[in-house]
Amino acid sequence: MQIDQPKIVQAVRMILEAIGEDPNREGLLETPYRVAKMYQEIFSGLHEDVREHFSVFFHEQHKDCVLVKDITFYSICEHHLVPFFGKVHIAYIPDHGKVVGLSKLARAVDTVTRRPQLQERITSLLADTIHQRLEPKGVMIVVEAEHLCMSMRGVQKPGSETVTMATRGIFEEDEKVRAEILQLIKK
Repeated sequence: MQIDQPKIVQAVRMILEAIGEDPNREGLLETPYRVAKMYQEIFSGLHEDVREHFSVFFHEQHKDCVLVKDITFYSICEHHLVPFFGKVHIAYIPDHGKVVGLSKLARAVDTVTRRPQLQERITSLLADTIHQRLEPKGVMIVVEAEHLCMSMRGVQKPGSETVTMATRGIFEEDEKVRAEILQLIKK
């Protein structure tokens, strides 16, 4: 199912009316259409399967860690429909020579984050998917994000950062290996 843009247009008009605005005033006249178009883009991950990004891989006899740092993302908090944004760091240690194109990791992040979401779910879903599809010796995902639901409403603590981590395989079992990757991420 694709996003129902006419329904979004109608809903945004109703929200504008509900907060006491006039959806027919010049500055707001096109807002419902712009929001509908934006939702098509920022929620595009709802209609994608993250596993598809890992259906093609390469055989390369690389046995050491692959770390892609600072993959930026934007998502929408499913509790408040307010944005949160930050960086994802993905580390994995290939097994049996299975490596994936680096752009596939960034695309997987986009697929998982472009939907109403929780940071904890992003972290776990990426770790589980990479672990299942690539069958590496280990996977570690670290997500750092600022949540506008904490910054601009509620407790109003701008600049606060939430960090989540998921480990699978050797990263879960070996504290030294996990610490090495965390040190690389901090650099």
